[in-house]
Amino acid sequence: MVWRFLTVVVALALATLGVGAIVKAEEQDGRLITLYDRGVKSVFLSHEKTIGEALKAQHIELDARDTVEPSVDEEMVAPDYHVNIYRARPVIVVDDGTRTKVMSPYQTAERIAKDADITLYPEDEAKVSRSSELVGDGAGLVLTIDRAVHFTFDLYGKKNAVRTHANTVKEMLKEKGVTLGADDRVSAGINTPMTEGMEVRVWREGKQTITEEQPIGFAVEFVYDADRPVGYRAVQTPGTAGIRAVTYEIEIKDGAEISRKEIARIVTSQPAKQIVAIGIKGLNNGLTRGKGALFHTDSKGVVHRETYYDLDMGRVMYSCGQGGAYSVRFDGMKIDAEGYIIVAANYARYPKCSVVETSAGPGRVYDTGGFVSHHPDGFDLATDWSNNNGR
Repeated sequence: MVWRFLTVVVALALATLGVGAIVKAEEQDGRLITLYDRGVKSVFLSHEKTIGEALKAQHIELDARDTVEPSVDEEMVAPDYHVNIYRARPVIVVDDGTRTKVMSPYQTAERIAKDADITLYPEDEAKVSRSSELVGDGAGLVLTIDRAVHFTFDLYGKKNAVRTHANTVKEMLKEKGVTLGADDRVSAGINTPMTEGMEVRVWREGKQTITEEQPIGFAVEFVYDADRPVGYRAVQTPGTAGIRAVTYEIEIKDGAEISRKEIARIVTSQPAKQIVAIGIKGLNNGLTRGKGALFHTDSKGVVHRETYYDLDMGRVMYSCGQGGAYSVRFDGMKIDAEGYIIVAANYARYPKCSVVETSAGPGRVYDTGGFVSHHPDGFDLATDWSNNNGR
């Protein structure tokens, strides 16, 4: 089953939905930039198109190794921005005892390694600490990488390149979740030390075993962007599916498989999370519990009467590959695993699983109702506004 997770960026939501006037860019004669550089805060107005052009116009020099957030390529669409410049500085990298010096603006192990083109595997252990020899190292930070042992694991006839921090074959088998049966054999003694490049083979005497590769779905994280309008949706970081190797013991009679039993599974490739940005600028102009009903005109000029309802959506969410799962967005809208609002609509005009425009952002049709006889283009948006129980 594919598990996906929702990250609510509360600060962004409050920036959009909170009380208080926002000065528009055209009223303040430019976009207001608040800059943080080397601990110094400065504020200026800019008419430039991108963050990078705004910095250049202020004669702010950047080194090739410096990092700017938001990116220098970020097109400015909001009235104000908070910009951070992270200046590159020397970092000592201790990779399995080998010391090298790199330049990086980051302070976390993963970001430093990526910035320095150093490959970190999920089984590797990496930590960042302050240098105790600042004069000798010439750097304030030290990235220490403890590499996992790389070996070949032949599990019931399926070979995989695997890594481990286990000290012995016995510990490695426990780490990988492999339980040996009475008829199982191991090519090395269970107390044999794990060493780089070795091969460990596990097989079963008697009954036949097969190993199949199965995909592991990636998680999806939603980042709500208060600078982008409702309806904006873009993949910031594509997700990558992982792979697991599942081994079965099978019994064959008269040439046909009559039984199958799972005996082992290991993850051979970890999935990578996908990050999706969703615009919420103007969300406070959409349907709310207080309004109860709203007429919303979509980009094609079709007017939709919007209402809301609060029911347990578990049954209808077995459609469209959702497996019965859904969650509640920060504003109380019920959404599916891809961040689409759950919508009831006229199936004759909006087929099940189709994506539609609502005042609260993109929705997906999962349900219908009697209201469509009077409002054929109407939408009922699933919310948690009445019961407040997450269902």
